Amino acid sequence: MTPTRQGRDFIARHGETVFNAAHRLQGEAPHTPLTRAGFAQADEMGQALVAILGPRPVLTLWASPTGRALQTLAVITEHLGLDWHGAHTDPRLVEIGMGSWGGRYYADVIAEEGPMILTGGVLRPAPDGEPYRAVAARAAGWLADTAADPGDRLVVMHGISSRVLRGVMAGARPDERVGAPVAGGLPQGSVVLAEGGLETIAHLGTGYAPA
Repeated sequence: MTPTRQGRDFIARHGETVFNAAHRLQGEAPHTPLTRAGFAQADEMGQALVAILGPRPVLTLWASPTGRALQTLAVITEHLGLDWHGAHTDPRLVEIGMGSWGGRYYADVIAEEGPMILTGGVLRPAPDGEPYRAVAARAAGWLADTAADPGDRLVVMHGISSRVLRGVMAGARPDERVGAPVAGGLPQGSVVLAEGGLETIAHLGTGYAPA
């Protein structure tokens, strides 16, 4: 069972990247930079969070170690008046591994493999990619290891991995198609507020919505 943490979690999906704009699969790619639209989305997240938390809030910072997550975090914390260099990173927060589909164009993979987006906006896993169960296991491990984090925290991560993390946090029933809990998808540049097993949308982003 996921430990109950004292404090709120603001879970952010990074802004648009050059791969997103080109409709290419990113997966666990370490650095696919933000576009200008991605930086604008990060600005919007920062503005939304400072409206909720106020300037220089006491906030534990976490991020996927990928460049796009850290770029997004740096912009958000500029608005909050915090130093992103003090953030913690953990590889368990990275995006689902896409195997041989990684880096390829969606259109090319769809032409060979058929539809990739399942009902509910769930991305079909690559045959040789990381299973959703493995993403759920690493999310649960991270939650257990960081349950003692004090107060509020901000977690900047990815589309699929954040949905699985949120599903694990809420104790949701696993999606039978992928074998893991998957919360509803939100556009790039969105922030979810999770507290006590419940979540609300703190900021709805303007980026790509599926997956």
